[in-house]
Amino acid sequence: MSGRVCASILQRASSYTLPPSSSVLERVHLVAVPSSQPPRPASLRRLSSTCRPDQLRSSGDEASRSWSRRGRHFSTSEDLDFQLNLMQINSILRSNEQIVSVPEFDGRGLSGVRKFESNQLAANKPNEDRRSAATCLQSKGMLFGVFDGHGGWACAQAVSERLLYYVAVAMMPKKSLEELERCMEHGRPVPPILQWYKHHADLNYRESASLYINHLRVFWQELLDSEEHGEGMNPKDALECAFKRLDADISLEAQVPLSNDLMKSTAIQVAFAGCTACVAHVGVDGIHVANSGDCRAVLGVREEDGSWSALPLSQDHNSNNQAEVERIKALHPPSERDTVVTDERLLGILMPLRSFGDVRFKWSCELQQSILSNLESGVDLDSLNLYQYTPPNYLTPPYLDVTPDITYHKLRPQDHFLILGTDGLWDELGNQEAVRLVGEHQSGIHLQSPVSPSERRLKLGLMLELLLKRRARATPALDANAATHLIRHALGTGEYGELCQGRLAAMLALPEDLARMYRDDITATVVYLNSDLARPCHS
Repeated sequence: MSGRVCASILQRASSYTLPPSSSVLERVHLVAVPSSQPPRPASLRRLSSTCRPDQLRSSGDEASRSWSRRGRHFSTSEDLDFQLNLMQINSILRSNEQIVSVPEFDGRGLSGVRKFESNQLAANKPNEDRRSAATCLQSKGMLFGVFDGHGGWACAQAVSERLLYYVAVAMMPKKSLEELERCMEHGRPVPPILQWYKHHADLNYRESASLYINHLRVFWQELLDSEEHGEGMNPKDALECAFKRLDADISLEAQVPLSNDLMKSTAIQVAFAGCTACVAHVGVDGIHVANSGDCRAVLGVREEDGSWSALPLSQDHNSNNQAEVERIKALHPPSERDTVVTDERLLGILMPLRSFGDVRFKWSCELQQSILSNLESGVDLDSLNLYQYTPPNYLTPPYLDVTPDITYHKLRPQDHFLILGTDGLWDELGNQEAVRLVGEHQSGIHLQSPVSPSERRLKLGLMLELLLKRRARATPALDANAATHLIRHALGTGEYGELCQGRLAAMLALPEDLARMYRDDITATVVYLNSDLARPCHS
């Protein structure tokens, strides 16, 4: 988090007042270094496919326009309260945290995971991020996922509930699938497929549960009909198959007649919204990571000298990935080469270049118009976040797919933990910084580099800066949960790497519309690996 972000927030707070109808009527107590250049609003980093064209480039200014410029300081009755104390900060940061210890041996075999810690912090209301964690009961390993929604939370919600089931079913042997089918046919209880680890705030689409089960059943029936299935897919094939199959089911469910209007409108919302996904399967021997979009997985490695290094296990699918941009351009005629990716976005609109849902970039124009026009006349499209428009230069769809990149890493004794995060985390922290924070949080040891000969010749002012940075590195952690520790540092790190409570308070106290301009929803899951299982000969 740069000082420029905090300074810009504080400048806005000092030059705008809330309209009279606002309920936030407290006094501002802020100190910040002035800044002349505001940061790029978070709401402009990732424009959704479900915004109307006239909204696409103005969403970052809406919050600003809702404040009235008065050219004076806040009065006592109108001022905005950015003054949170440490107890309030901790309450906000820790409200969604989760810590789960995993038995090393659960009766079915050893586990590659010792425990995991997770947390979420919303900028949007409701939060558009989701997370999932589960143990595979009919096969081996554990599954972890983070999901970043756009155009609303509907797609991320559905994918977080369903994707791990698809992966687990694809890995199940034919004998286990046959038992599932027999139980369904005779109305008997179905053997559990996953052991879920849910936070009490996690939601479920209860109204659509029967639809989801029916399509999952169709999936395993097709696997049963396949002569090649046998003992089940390996994790790599299962992950790829599950991503593609679930996205196809999401598309299908929005097109077919459903039993009630609520289920129909939910299916259409899910399909027209979108989400990126990063899912890890952790086994005893190694990790498979499947990524579609701009979430990220990073492995924390402890080197022989005790320092920490970051090993990326995924690559972002956005315009910063030139190979990904070229892949998409190659799928369309040369005449579209200059329009497929413009302004760092797909067709100038969507930041991630792979995702679930987002049928606005997958279906033909005719199909989109047909589906939306067939909704019940009483349905308010605006309330469903749906708008009838065609993206510019929409000539040869589909422009988007969900096919994940899959990475395999064989576990070594020096591999200690895996960080999964949505892009809201990586907007604020680099891979190496995130790994160092978790590694030092885990070990309690803050390594300092020796003072170099050049540093010994520093003048007094620069020496003070060096000392401040070194002291910041040695500050004890405030959180037991490493994911919370990451989020705290992502939003509250000062100029020298120190935790700045004023900066953190300002970021957490921002009103809903303003918060989305300066930060994104953040989800982080830290998976601690049972690296003792990795024999030395494998390192």
